[in-house]
Amino acid sequence: MRRIFLWLNFLLSTLIVLLVFAQAYFITAYVSGAGQDALDTHGFIGFAIIHPAELFVFLTAFGAWPRAWRWIGFTFFLFVLGTVQIFLSPPDEDPASGWVHGFHGLLALVVAVTAAVIAHRGMRDLGLRRASRGGGPEGAAPTRSLP
Repeated sequence: MRRIFLWLNFLLSTLIVLLVFAQAYFITAYVSGAGQDALDTHGFIGFAIIHPAELFVFLTAFGAWPRAWRWIGFTFFLFVLGTVQIFLSPPDEDPASGWVHGFHGLLALVVAVTAAVIAHRGMRDLGLRRASRGGGPEGAAPTRSLP
């Protein structure tokens, strides 16, 4: 059962990383003159797909890493970070507060990196990383496979 939660967590966190890049494309297309559809797509991806995925990354962490409270807390940090990032998006009627709303884009990068760290941990725990050639550090414990 743990393996199912690990897979879900890994896939959702990977999806978040990929969709943050898609959002960057759509907002750049909008700023470059692509029109309102690009802005609407940017907003839809963030609000309807990424933010719920952040919540599910947190919820699946309980099954993926039982009682690993620091790690579960880190996945909760992703959800809180994503929530704060949404609230920093500029409203349509207030373009003058761009200095504060600039953090919306900056925190998107932090969301992507945080989700990538979670995905990397899931990949490692699932045994999806190739063994390094030339060995690891002396005395390093081999990774354990899941039951």
